[in-house]
Amino acid sequence: MKRVLGTKGYEKVVESFAGASLKLDFDYINEDFLDFLPPAPARVLDAGAGVGQNAAALARRGYEVVAVEPLTEFIQIAKQTFANLNISWLQDSLPNLEMLSAESMKFDFILIDGVWHHLNPQERELCIERCFEILKPQAKCAISLRNGPAGSGKHIFPTSVDELVQFAEKIGFDVIFLREDQPSKMKNKPDVVWSRAVIQKTTERNVSAF
Repeated sequence: MKRVLGTKGYEKVVESFAGASLKLDFDYINEDFLDFLPPAPARVLDAGAGVGQNAAALARRGYEVVAVEPLTEFIQIAKQTFANLNISWLQDSLPNLEMLSAESMKFDFILIDGVWHHLNPQERELCIERCFEILKPQAKCAISLRNGPAGSGKHIFPTSVDELVQFAEKIGFDVIFLREDQPSKMKNKPDVVWSRAVIQKTTERNVSAF
C-alpha cells in the first residue's frame, strides 16, 4: 500500500503507541458519542482504527464492525489482538476509503476518532463527501478534532469546528452535536484540546453544492 502521510511518525513508536492505545477505555474517551450509537446490531465503520481498541469495543456491543487502518504494523497488531471478534479489517485510508463500495456497503454509524488532524482541509472536505456516500439515510458520523502540539504523529494540521460545519452542511449533513475545546483525556497532554461533533445524513446529496 502507498505510504499515507498521516501515518508519519507512528512507525517509530509502534509498540509504545499500541500499549497506550489498548489501555484506553472506549466509554471514557468517546463519552460524548455514546448516545448517538445506533441500536445493535448495526453496521459500523471505525475509520482510522489504529490498533483496534475502538473497533473491538464496538464489536463487543454487538455491532458488525468494519475497521480501516493504513499502517501495516497497527493493523497487524489489531488482527492478532482481537482475532476472536467479528471485525472486518481493511488496510485503507481516509479520505477516499477506496476499498469500500458505496453500492454494496452502507453504514449506520461512522467513527472518526483521533484522525481528523492528519487530514488537510481539502482532504477533510473529500472525507465528508465520502462519508455521505457510504452512510445510510438518517445515519450518523462522529468526529473528534484535535488541536495542540504534535504527538506521535508528525503530519498534522490545525482543526476547526467552523470548517467542519461548513463542509458538512454544504454536502447535506445536519450537525446535531458540538462540544468544543475539551481538555485531553490523556495524561501529560495539557496543551492538547479536543472538540467533538456528530453529523447526520438527513437529506439527499446537495448536488448544487458542487
